Amino acid sequence: MGLEFLEAHQTDQLSACKLSLLLGVYTADNKIARFMRIARAILNVENAIFTFHNEPYKWIASEASDFQALLVQNKKNFAACFENDLVITPAHPHYETLSAHLFHLGIDHTRLLCYDLRFEMQESVAHVYFYDQQQSEFTPKQLDLLKDLTTALVATLQRNYESEDYYELYEQERALNFSKTKFFQVIAHDLRAPFHGLIGFSDVLANERDTLDDDNVQNIANYLYETLQSTYSLLENLLNWAMSEGGRFEYHPINFKLKQTSRIVYEVLNTLAVKKNIELIEDVPPDLTVYADMNMVTSIIQNLVSNALKFTHTDGTGKVSVTAKSLGQNIEITIKDSGLGMTQSQIDQVFEPKIKVSLKGTTGEKGTGLGLVLCKRFVDLNHGKISVSSNKGEGTTFKVLLPMAKEPHLTLSSSQVEQT
Repeated sequence: MGLEFLEAHQTDQLSACKLSLLLGVYTADNKIARFMRIARAILNVENAIFTFHNEPYKWIASEASDFQALLVQNKKNFAACFENDLVITPAHPHYETLSAHLFHLGIDHTRLLCYDLRFEMQESVAHVYFYDQQQSEFTPKQLDLLKDLTTALVATLQRNYESEDYYELYEQERALNFSKTKFFQVIAHDLRAPFHGLIGFSDVLANERDTLDDDNVQNIANYLYETLQSTYSLLENLLNWAMSEGGRFEYHPINFKLKQTSRIVYEVLNTLAVKKNIELIEDVPPDLTVYADMNMVTSIIQNLVSNALKFTHTDGTGKVSVTAKSLGQNIEITIKDSGLGMTQSQIDQVFEPKIKVSLKGTTGEKGTGLGLVLCKRFVDLNHGKISVSSNKGEGTTFKVLLPMAKEPHLTLSSSQVEQT
């Protein structure tokens, strides 16, 4: 499998990396990068991977690149493999397990050394892997020096973790995450225009009502209604975005029938589809069960379908479909439209969390593109994947991969959904 290396501006889940932030990741005082640089010199090894158990990123250092993030879906915790040992070398009984894991990730190696970082109460918090293509073994002296270096790093981390001052610094670091800048930029950029229109037409109704006939009043009323609807939708997405980026969006996965959420979306958006003269098709098999947060999945499907309706032709030939199928240990959801499509450059940036001018829909609808970024965030939180394929003028297809429920007897029933 291929590895997905990320630069600093692409790590949009830093708010979930508390311990990494406490060690100054992506700051001038990056203790993780410094630790891996010194450790590699001690061991005379080319590559190192540092990973906290409960964080989304692995940090990698090599001869070619001093420090990068590595995003790996469905991270595994191998703390049990270490048993009472701090280090795993080729002589360890679980060496082959960890070696096979790295090969599965696409990391080729000849020699490998794994180190377990533990707090004073013997709680395992992180692992670091050193590897390259050399044949020589690591010496006892090298291992002693590595132990001293690792002990110092863990002491610093635990001191920072327990210090109220550093906790406040962590909160500030998270609050100053670039998502804060994005959030306020979106508000200023995208709310100003609709409010100009709302204020202007409200002023006409308030001060010039006598000069307007019924048709003019109806046109203004239609404009006010549609603008308020789209503005409210934007505010709702902004709220969800702020909550998810601030770590306040609670993830509550359950087993449930996917059709329950797809039908909700269909019933909510079919009126809009009919109004735009678009055929909306919901064809999700009733037996497909996923393990995910039901509210987030509903939001994902609703955002993708709304986006598809926005860019689909209104001449009576337009179609938007929601389908799903089993794919290995996952459920694949497909939202397909016959609309305007996208260029390759647009596809490359569609999930990028940055301010961009959103294209107008087929009836002039405006948007920020924030809904798709939010979809990506929710998919990541549910340990899934999202992809898009499109050709200009030929429509767009989004595919979402979510974990399949593994215990059918725990599945949320339709009657339970109606009671909640």
